Amino acid sequence: MPTAKPGLLNQLNHNYDGLGANPIRVFDAEANQVPDVVKLTLGEPDFNVPAHIKQAAIASINADESHYGPSNGWPKLRRAATGFLKDRYGLAYDPDHELVVTVGATEALHACLAAVLNAGDAVLMPSPTFSLYDQLVRINGATPVYLNTAATGFKLTPAQLAAAIADTPTAKAILLNFPANPTGVTYTRAEVQALAAVCAQTNLVVIADEIYSELTYGFTHTSFAEFLPAQTLVVNGVSKSHAMTGWRIGFVAGPAALMARVALAHAFAVTVASNPAMAGATEALSSEAGRADTIAMKREYLRRRDYVVTAMRALGFTMPTPTGAFYVFAKLPASCGQDDVAFCHALLQQNHLALIAGSGFGPGGEGYVRVSYAASLETLQEAMRRLGDYVHAQA
Repeated sequence: MPTAKPGLLNQLNHNYDGLGANPIRVFDAEANQVPDVVKLTLGEPDFNVPAHIKQAAIASINADESHYGPSNGWPKLRRAATGFLKDRYGLAYDPDHELVVTVGATEALHACLAAVLNAGDAVLMPSPTFSLYDQLVRINGATPVYLNTAATGFKLTPAQLAAAIADTPTAKAILLNFPANPTGVTYTRAEVQALAAVCAQTNLVVIADEIYSELTYGFTHTSFAEFLPAQTLVVNGVSKSHAMTGWRIGFVAGPAALMARVALAHAFAVTVASNPAMAGATEALSSEAGRADTIAMKREYLRRRDYVVTAMRALGFTMPTPTGAFYVFAKLPASCGQDDVAFCHALLQQNHLALIAGSGFGPGGEGYVRVSYAASLETLQEAMRRLGDYVHAQA
């Protein structure tokens, strides 16, 4: 096997210095080595892709749709995506100039950051937040600036945002995720409007990761782009809403002048998404059956959420009731200590249950664990039994 020439190593891209693999994936891989493990680690829906979506992809293959599509995605998928945004959230975008189909939401975020950032810029990020954001910001030459929201119920307040903007003159963008991974918290319409009013007084680009927008409980998601369309790049996709994580279809929408840059960043990175996946996503976003799929999944997530929250509170964990996504972000009981990393490793080794340590999601996550309830109720029941055995042993 070849060994890299030592003299080359100091010449590599320094934006990657000190970065490692996503800690969620690292711990998940560790958990895979444990016999009979129960994993509530990844944001991976346990549902299969609905049959009518699979048939759309199969039809695309059988029709020999095997050649390059337009870099910004099939026109019919772009129309389906803009129709989805208009129907669900009242957003109006031109499918030809204001939306790009990407290889999942992660590539969408990468394209947005690559299009916006210059070396030395800063990106504001409410924390705890998805751990991948930090790396995406850093590899694009910028610095993440965390805004700890632990004291405000894991919600960024307008006052905190205004103070951070004043304290960070190099801020170029703010990266928002709601409904939120890892906390399951989201914002009301009034809260979104208030944050947008603060951003409107600046030239910040708002990158709104709204991939969980269809999974809210008790109210309808409000997009940041509704109140600040001139400054917002809204990211969405079918991974979470239709259990299509492995199909890797996301999209970005925003003002045409911004999207021209995002489209370039996307095209230079991946050229175009896969045709069969785009065919499936078109069916998911444009059909009544696709909408019904999400409603049925959401109903089941709500049942699972209520079970997990009740079970964990009975064990001494405290947490806000999730209003979106499919995560519980729970404070460790005092009897278990507050070292969340040590807790998760001990729980894995002793009781063969894998949860994700909260400190990996940035400031405010220390002493918490993230539980994904995107698993069957039967799996969750076994997980709570194992968790109870561990907690009771610490008392």
